Amino acid sequence: MKKIHLLLFIFLGFNLMQAQDFDQKDLLEKRETANWLLNYDLAAWYSTDMLITKDKERLGELGREWFCFQDATNTWHSVYGKYENGKYNQVFHFIIKSQTEIIETDAQIDQKFLNKHGQALSKAFNEMKSVRDSTSIRFNHYIKENEKGNLDVFVFPAFQPDGTAIYGGEFVYEISPENEIVNDKSYYQGKFLGFKTDKPGEIWLNYREKEKPTLGSVFFVWYYKDYFTNIYIDNKTSFTTLINDETSLHWTTVIKDPKEEAKKKRQKEREERKKED
Repeated sequence: MKKIHLLLFIFLGFNLMQAQDFDQKDLLEKRETANWLLNYDLAAWYSTDMLITKDKERLGELGREWFCFQDATNTWHSVYGKYENGKYNQVFHFIIKSQTEIIETDAQIDQKFLNKHGQALSKAFNEMKSVRDSTSIRFNHYIKENEKGNLDVFVFPAFQPDGTAIYGGEFVYEISPENEIVNDKSYYQGKFLGFKTDKPGEIWLNYREKEKPTLGSVFFVWYYKDYFTNIYIDNKTSFTTLINDETSLHWTTVIKDPKEEAKKKRQKEREERKKED
């Protein structure tokens, strides 16, 4: 029954996307960014395993403005230090060749490059300070220079220590070298929601007020795809999910039936009225 349902889902998705002209370009761009975020996350994870073995005195010199970047050969680097009084103090520099080959180097990274990244991270942290201070949730951050020379900073909920996968808030800023936020694509539902990862199953991410999948929701699906059997992004007019057919992964979108959605809305309103009575 599950296989029949899956085939029907894919078939309907193909036909309805053609009819409704779903914005595939937007989803493709977010998929590519999500893949880069995951690679960044792995580089950070590998280098952190090395970092925690270092001398406590040096570790005490670190701030929260650590970051990763790729060089001209696409090799990942991680730098740990502190941004203070307009200057980034580099303490550790790691080159990540693979999970098992992380090399610490004394090579000093260009100071202007460090300052620019440290400044942008500090700006992003201050921008979302009220949200961060109001919750015990841990966050991960990512940063990348774009083609305009600005810094794109992404702050998403991390995989929590208790094994909970969190969604509902994503903070995305484009910050200029002059330290101005020139584009804010952040989205916060007002509260964070989550799922325990110790019980694999089907889960639905509630983004029903959004027309399209957000970057954070696409990244959530990509990051946690091995923890759940299916993850659906529930948007205003569509469902989006990642299908694993055992040979490859496919993103699939199905446009909702307006009549069925209207019926569900009326049912929900009736239930809410009954509660009030």
